[in-house]
Amino acid sequence: MNDTVSPAAAVHSVDCFALTVPDLQEAADFYEAFGLVPDLRGDLLEVRCEGNPHVWIEIREGKRKKLEKVCFLAFPADLDRISAQLREAGALVEGASSNDTIVGRTPDGLLVEVRAGAKISPDEKAPFTQAPSYSATQASAPRSACTKVHPRRLAHLALFSGDVDKSIKFFNECLGVRLADRSASDVAFMYGAHGSDHHMVAFARSDGPGLHHCSWEVTSVDEVGLGGEQMMAAGYGRGWGVGRHVLGSNYFRYVRDPWGSHAEYSAGMDYIPAGFDWQAADHPSEDSFYQWGPPPPEDFVTNYETTREPA
Repeated sequence: MNDTVSPAAAVHSVDCFALTVPDLQEAADFYEAFGLVPDLRGDLLEVRCEGNPHVWIEIREGKRKKLEKVCFLAFPADLDRISAQLREAGALVEGASSNDTIVGRTPDGLLVEVRAGAKISPDEKAPFTQAPSYSATQASAPRSACTKVHPRRLAHLALFSGDVDKSIKFFNECLGVRLADRSASDVAFMYGAHGSDHHMVAFARSDGPGLHHCSWEVTSVDEVGLGGEQMMAAGYGRGWGVGRHVLGSNYFRYVRDPWGSHAEYSAGMDYIPAGFDWQAADHPSEDSFYQWGPPPPEDFVTNYETTREPA
């Protein structure tokens, strides 16, 4: 099945996302332990990947954790058409746009910005390798020789949605993002028309908007496991994995953050090239959630932005 269309213009990359959290230093500590580079400047915390100046997360202080907005990038020539697509859907935030930024609002009320910029999503499947051998005769290194895992980039975002079908329709018709796979109206995965991973954004059914997880690309299943180890050593032991997904095929380790969402180490994600005729399908959840791994925590899909604070 394929419940998406091909609109006139499409975003090509996830640019960043913005959060509010109760304690900026707590956020800086979590993301630094994860292997990212937090930079606290007054009332703004910016989070980057090591060796890359791009800001992937903007965090400010608020009463509780909340996903404030998600930002995408589009080619400059597409901005006017994306603006028209949002206006036609009644989703354009009038007066908030500029020459290089378009602002819309999803059916859940989440702010979405589309900025003009070069493509930063991958143009081909990311390299996926075995960890290098420790020596000519020994493949695995001693624990003391293992270095800290540093993700390469933000791979995708998984968002809570009060209506997954409406989210699919909005992101497709307004932003040009296409459906890769789904499981009824419970979860959906969407990719970029200009070539992207199997999903640059995903949706999980909830009672309102929120951040389920941010996913970060690493180079190997070894780094997925080592990332989980370094987070446990830093006191962040709650989460899920190591395991392997079915839809997207990536290896994963989710680490629960201090506010009830997750940050994911991800490796080996499927890739959908530009122009490829991907056939979206509706999969039974019991056969498509994960191929192997431990059972997920009972509250793995609890949206703590709309319910009580995390325990």
